[in-house]
Amino acid sequence: MKLFFHYSALGYSNSYILGNEEREAILIDPSHMAKGILNFIEDNDYHLRAILVTHDHKNHVQGLRTLKRIYDAELYAVNHVIMEHKATLIHDSETLHIDSFAFEVISIPGHSPDSVVFKIGRMIFTGDALSAGLIGKTASNYGDATELAALRSKLFSLPYDCMVFPGHGPPTSLESERRFNAGIQLCEEKRRKGFSVPNDLFIGR
Repeated sequence: MKLFFHYSALGYSNSYILGNEEREAILIDPSHMAKGILNFIEDNDYHLRAILVTHDHKNHVQGLRTLKRIYDAELYAVNHVIMEHKATLIHDSETLHIDSFAFEVISIPGHSPDSVVFKIGRMIFTGDALSAGLIGKTASNYGDATELAALRSKLFSLPYDCMVFPGHGPPTSLESERRFNAGIQLCEEKRRKGFSVPNDLFIGR
């Protein structure tokens, strides 16, 4: 299996493509359509089978319109419609079987109500829920508590050797974030003391 990473300066967001030996491919978070994405798909003679969306924020889905004009790929998301395109609904704890790919869906609400993480093997695609040293920005203390609880109970119970591929920033390991994520540690400390949390501890909009 090949993993292709694309960084978009428009929105500072990451997109990922997974391709297998049968020339099937899955794209995660079509942040912005770029020549590099098309080249990877076409140069490898891939058939783009599906597009997975971690959450419906513009800087993670704005490439969808162009992709759907070129490829007949099925769209999977928590919301019914993404950028005017109908999506196949996904739910927490289900496993998506798309050709030879099997993705586990993990709901991590807080940054947005529809935030999900996709796990395939030891790879975790986290959108804005978790990144290197940061966690997803929320709109309230309730959102903070909801997101932290989901991260602790769902993500950090996964195997230590899982790799995290976030919607922003570099890849990281789940064990590093479990032990050292400053956003989580400081958010929990501030919440215990009743203080607000600085915005630079969060990622996303």
